[in-house]
Amino acid sequence: MSRFLASISVTLKPTVNDPEGLTITSALHNLGFSGVAGVRSGKLFEVTIEATSSEEAQSLAEEMCTRLLANPVMERYSCRIAPEEQT
Repeated sequence: MSRFLASISVTLKPTVNDPEGLTITSALHNLGFSGVAGVRSGKLFEVTIEATSSEEAQSLAEEMCTRLLANPVMERYSCRIAPEEQT
């Protein structure tokens, strides 16, 4: 078994209202960042997975997203798998 790090990004679908993103956009404008056209907020999960291959780790991460981490009605997700770095 090898260890992989799954970086999972979960964001609202473009058609779903994002009040947090609107608030952040407004705050950035108030701080002088007038060039910010919009912000979409989201979540980042970093999950360490033990698996026999990166393909298996990808499959497990996708299953985690569909079963728990993302609401498929309102959110979309992407998973990136990399070997875990040893320290």
